[in-house]
Amino acid sequence: MTVGLADAALSTAFAEGDEAAVRAVYRQFAGLVMSVAQRVLGDKGLAEEAVQQTFLQAWRNASTFEAGREFAPWLVTIARRVAIDIQRRENRRAATALDDADPTDAALVTLPPSAEQAWEAGQVRLAIDSLPPDEREVVRLQHLSGCTHQQIADQLGVALGTVKSRSFRAHKALASRLAHLREVPT
Repeated sequence: MTVGLADAALSTAFAEGDEAAVRAVYRQFAGLVMSVAQRVLGDKGLAEEAVQQTFLQAWRNASTFEAGREFAPWLVTIARRVAIDIQRRENRRAATALDDADPTDAALVTLPPSAEQAWEAGQVRLAIDSLPPDEREVVRLQHLSGCTHQQIADQLGVALGTVKSRSFRAHKALASRLAHLREVPT
């Protein structure tokens, strides 16, 4: 298959990065690229994304295009590779409906059922933040990360007794600072 004189001029201009040539190539081959992308992806929205990425890659790599060659095979190859990359990306990003999520999943954030509980949670956070850094770290590792005293000692590189004494001091201070939360209104 030979390239006509007009196509040869277009391919030369395209290879030189001429914007008008890039637009002409898009007008001429966008339908072909879309059909390739849609065949691979099976989704119109993703196929449209693939078309954009295909022509962006073609434009960026215009200098590597050999003037006088056919555009169609080159663009189809780029489109197929782009579509496969998008398909792989989408498969890695497996999504489930939020309604199907396990409500006990730790990744889900649940709001407190009342303003009072939200205020109490804020009070606990403030009390923890007011602890000395070494005690605060022990409390966070123990209660937020679920680490044992031995795991905390290993992680912080301190003796087990040090972790236990820091934990005791921190919990004693927290109990004092949060005592108002335990008071029952009369």
